[in-house]
This record gives sequence, structure tokens and C-alpha cells, in this order.
Amino acid sequence: MNKNASEGVELTQDIVSELGSETSVSVVICPPFTALESVGKTIAESNIQLGAQNMNAEASGAFTGEISAEMLRSLFVTHIILGHSERRALYHEDDELVNGKVLAALANNLKPILCVGETLEDREAAQTLSVVSTQVRKGLEGVTPDQAENLVVAYEPVWAIGTGKTATPEMAQEVHKAIRDLLTELLGQEKADKVRILYGGSMKPENADELLAQPDIDGGLIGGAALLARSFVGIVKAAAKKAR
Repeated sequence: MNKNASEGVELTQDIVSELGSETSVSVVICPPFTALESVGKTIAESNIQLGAQNMNAEASGAFTGEISAEMLRSLFVTHIILGHSERRALYHEDDELVNGKVLAALANNLKPILCVGETLEDREAAQTLSVVSTQVRKGLEGVTPDQAENLVVAYEPVWAIGTGKTATPEMAQEVHKAIRDLLTELLGQEKADKVRILYGGSMKPENADELLAQPDIDGGLIGGAALLARSFVGIVKAAAKKAR
């Protein structure tokens, strides 16, 4: 919940000037709902895509304050962040609710970015892989192998979000590899290899090279570092180096 519409446009203009013609990696910007239309117009002539931060699984109805997939599609949104740790913790979204959103997104030609990750308590109790596996398995229930290429998974260790703490590249790779193995079990290897798995725990220009060098880390879900064009551009350029 950062940046009003005009501030979002200003930030986006700076990003477009640096990354608008980038083709070696996919760049998606996910502003607040109030900035979606104005930011969408700002990136319209660029290679940058538009994403949203949440949605309701229902198509329409008596759900005051909610946003549907069709509403997002009408603004040319292509990606949707679902199950972010803040939604799970602050608004009590469980795996079943998140799964409904994932299925609705896919049915409406939106690419869901399914967020999964463990708390500090989970990690200290050696429950990381168990927690993440459950979230992936339940979050993707009903998703078919044919839908895999429209799916993105983001691993966000909750204890590393906005804290400045970062999982070591080896710690992050261990979880990303476990997610890839589970996707292979659920979707088959060929389809699983097409799913991008992003790291979402305080990635910044200073650590992006090391994290992105890991074989199963395909990109980043960037939070605080995306609020400054300079730092976001630095991360994207690190990803572009790996892609080349």
C-alpha cells in the first residue's frame, strides 16, 4: 500500500525509461488498485506488463470493497499476486481461499503469482519444507498441467520480508528446489520446468546476482526495493545478465 496514482505514474515513468524495451526477462509492475489504470497507460507502449496485488474469486455480486478478475482484465492486467504473506497473516486468507482465487485467475486468463513461505517460528521448528509444500499443494489443487505455463510461484520467507534479513542463496535454493520437485510431481517435469519460481525475501541489487545465480531461482517478487526506480532497475538488470 504505497504510492498514489500520480506518484505511481512518476515511478513507472522512471522505470520505463530504463527498462521499457527490455526483452531478455519479463518485467511486471503491480501497483495498488487506484493506480492500475494510470500506470497501465504509462507502460502501454513498452514491454512492461501490468499486475495487481489481489482479487476476489467471485465474478461479481454483493462483495463490497472487492475486485474481480474481469474488472482487472478490463484494465489489461496480465498478472495477479495471490496468497501474499501479508494477506495470509493480516486478513486470515487460508489455502482454500487462495486456491479459489488461483483457479478464478486462470479461468480468466490472468497469470497467478502464488505466494508461499514460512514464518520464523516455522523455520526454527524445522518446518519450512512441510509448510511450503502444503501451501503449494493446496494452493494448486485443481490446476491442470496445461495451465502450468500461466503459473508463477513466489517463495517469500516471511521472516525476511521488509526486515532486511535475507535467506542465504543456499537456503533459498533448497526451498526453490523442493518447490520444483513438488511441481514435477503435480504437473510432470516438462510442465514444471516452465513454471517460474520467484524469490520474495528482501531481494535488492546488492544480493540479486548471488540469488539469481541459483539454478531454481527464476526471478524476484520485489517489495520495498521496487519503490525506488534505481534499485528496481538494478535487480532487473541482474536478472537480464543471467538470462543472457
